Amino acid sequence: MVVMRQEHFEFGSNGERLIGTLYLPSGRAAAAVITTGPLTSVKEQAAGAYAKAIAARGFAALAFDHRCFGESGGRPRQFENPAAKVEDIRNAVTALASDERTRDLTVGAVGVCAGGGYMAAAVAQDLRIRAFAGVAGVYSDAAQTRQWMGQNFQPAIDRALAAEEQWQKTGKAETIPAVAPDGGDVAMPLREAYEFYGTSRGATPNYVNAFAVQSRAYTLPFDVLSIAPEIGVPTLVVHSEKALAPQLARRFFAALLAPKQELWLRSEGQIDFYDDPRLIEPVADAVLQFFTTSSRKHAIR
Repeated sequence: MVVMRQEHFEFGSNGERLIGTLYLPSGRAAAAVITTGPLTSVKEQAAGAYAKAIAARGFAALAFDHRCFGESGGRPRQFENPAAKVEDIRNAVTALASDERTRDLTVGAVGVCAGGGYMAAAVAQDLRIRAFAGVAGVYSDAAQTRQWMGQNFQPAIDRALAAEEQWQKTGKAETIPAVAPDGGDVAMPLREAYEFYGTSRGATPNYVNAFAVQSRAYTLPFDVLSIAPEIGVPTLVVHSEKALAPQLARRFFAALLAPKQELWLRSEGQIDFYDDPRLIEPVADAVLQFFTTSSRKHAIR
């Protein structure tokens, strides 16, 4: 593996200052890769784990806190907005293109879990991103989301809109825990999510176990599957039968019109993709091979 160093990286997005960590190989980087992670996560968690592994293979890799999370600016805090996260990613591309450490490098993208969907949207919109890998991605289908939630869908939207109205009037955001040991009124009711975010396993001082309720007005209608045909760059889909919604990953892959490749791994569930070297290492190897052959010849523009 390549010896690497990590450096502070700041850039602006919609008037907010975003804070990231740029992982750099000791020699010339083969390309630059932007990583983005799961719901409510920060750069020291899954995005950082993949950035480190990718940088160890000779890339420059950026993990950053999206606006409203971690060290980055933005309010309300813990506000999950797919469109805003896509804008942050695109502004990260712009920042890499103007930074002397990365300005001459081709840019690729890696998204993990919900970040796989956000990154898919960013890749479809931004032609400067030349290759994409989705890792245990959640490729939502808005109609399917409504069907799965049934009679709970509209009340969730109504509550989110009421929370947003409260925020606009008072500046006070309604939040709920991102995770809790027994689930309940939380953003991520899966027990395995609590075992990561709610324990020392995923602990970092930069993480806050909270979710702004108004987020659901934006996350629940978010549709990734409709974006797939718009992606024009080589795409690698990494998933597992035990990760979240493998059927949606298959539908996303089938809908891709650009050159594509899939890699199905064995996992315990969804969350071990965030921190288990037995998954991260083969994924990083696959990203190295896929990005090297698919995107090296394309220049950032």
